[in-house]
Amino acid sequence: MVSLTNKVGIAVIGTGFGRKIHIPGFQHHHRTELVAVYNRDFDKAKALADSHNIPYGYNDLDKILALPEVDAVSVSTPPFLHYEMGKAVLQAGKHLLLEKPMAMNVEQVKELYSMAESKNLVAIADFEFRFVPAWQLLAEYLQQDYVGNTRLIKIDWLVTSRANPERPWNWYSRKDMGGGALGAVASHAFDYISWLFGSVKRLSAHLSCAIPQRPDPQENNILKPVDADDTCLIMLELADGTPCQLSISSVTYAGRGHWVEVYGDKGTLVLGSDNLKDYVHGFKLFAAPAGETLQEVPIPQRLDFPKVFADGRLAPFVRVVDRFVEAIDQGQSLTPSLKEGIYSQLLMDLTHQSHNKKTWVDVPNIV
Repeated sequence: MVSLTNKVGIAVIGTGFGRKIHIPGFQHHHRTELVAVYNRDFDKAKALADSHNIPYGYNDLDKILALPEVDAVSVSTPPFLHYEMGKAVLQAGKHLLLEKPMAMNVEQVKELYSMAESKNLVAIADFEFRFVPAWQLLAEYLQQDYVGNTRLIKIDWLVTSRANPERPWNWYSRKDMGGGALGAVASHAFDYISWLFGSVKRLSAHLSCAIPQRPDPQENNILKPVDADDTCLIMLELADGTPCQLSISSVTYAGRGHWVEVYGDKGTLVLGSDNLKDYVHGFKLFAAPAGETLQEVPIPQRLDFPKVFADGRLAPFVRVVDRFVEAIDQGQSLTPSLKEGIYSQLLMDLTHQSHNKKTWVDVPNIV
């Protein structure tokens, strides 16, 4: 356990999302000190470390994990690397913050969770929507039974991030590397569905890929095949019988953004943002008692971020770091831990199973 007066020494593994969010997030937080960064290219690791005043930059994970200054590690590499890297972190006795999707299948996440528990190490998942003020207010309204008996939940997450067919081919284009909208986006949705509405009884899914080829800039822009999904249509029946419709696409020009609509016998709640350039900035909550017109609900100051940043993802990530540090102080994982990561990954696995079998599949009760 780290002393409450000491800083937590952090290593960041992965320099894509890690460079944009994890590094500035940990450097902003008053209780964390960034001491090492990993990139598979040593020169890039060293240059990034130097430019951000980080003491160590290596392309050798074992070297980083052997550093006594490193108390905890965040892993923000592509999903196919999460399991082996996460396991190495835990075997080295370091606390773990793991990006979503957690791994390539639920068995891998279960193993990481069990390893963390057996070693009394903290393992937290980066499910950021739990920490966004408008989402927290939605959770409060639901806890207060504002909508009553829920009749329908409708979720649309329609963005333009991969709509341009000239966007380069990379690991995201490959299903065997964990690419696709299901892992990148539905992993978040599955977590907040569980958080806000409870467990899922069964689901039925259809996955598709609208852009089957993309140019690879590493090979003279030769077109390479894409087999990872860019659109996911998923129907869920919740444990209480509520129907939930989830529509996700990353290839929708002028898509409506990210919206969650909750309809009940007492009223309606609608949470949404049409900001296609930032998936956190811009959320508003609207509410209406049965038979009345939706009105925007002000976000109370007590839920506001202490500081906002140009990149909307950074403020909720800092709150994830808050939770990570709190968990390390307490010596136990706190929500969202890898336990929540197991459930998100399970629903992802079953989505693939349903698509492949073209049938409804039951969701085992593991929560």
